[in-house]
Amino acid sequence: MKKLESSITNMVIVLVGVALITGAILAYVNHITTGPIKEQAEKTLTDGIKKVMGGGEITVTGSDPYSQTVDGKELTYVIHKVNDAQGKDLGAAVESTTVGFGGDLKVLVGFDSNGNILGYTILQTAETPGLGAKAETWFQKDGKGSIIGMNPSAELKVSKDGGQVNAITASTITSRAFLKAVNNAYSAYKKSSAGSQNVASNDNK
Repeated sequence: MKKLESSITNMVIVLVGVALITGAILAYVNHITTGPIKEQAEKTLTDGIKKVMGGGEITVTGSDPYSQTVDGKELTYVIHKVNDAQGKDLGAAVESTTVGFGGDLKVLVGFDSNGNILGYTILQTAETPGLGAKAETWFQKDGKGSIIGMNPSAELKVSKDGGQVNAITASTITSRAFLKAVNNAYSAYKKSSAGSQNVASNDNK
């Protein structure tokens, strides 16, 4: 009996030791990878802002969070105000997240000072493999459902819902989620300090 108790004690000690060592290794790996992961995320965002704002020399003059309630849920957007090389206001790139078919769909949308769409990129998607890639190109300038140049002051909808945007083939849910993210991004930009004056005046024309 004492031998059995001794064996159990030894097993517990070994298991606790393994758990502690494993935890220490994971903590160390997390520590040394946090920096590079953060840097890569920042680079992806910086490249994305430049892309959705039309490229060229730009300067991000501020990145401000803006919260608004959508479908009873409070969502936070990040509005990156952008100037050109001469310091002229170009508009803003807005981070917007909504729920798609497979999970969160996070997009970055570029608006000019009047609220017209300059470009977009997908920052994160949990959609079915292939659909995320399609969404990345489908709504671009040369895509079948291009939204570039449109102004979401008139809510963007897929043609199946009476709108003017062609949905991704066999993927209406993802298309609706994408357009909702764009519409919400526009709403946040319009109401924020970055776009309230210019966009509001454009809507009233």
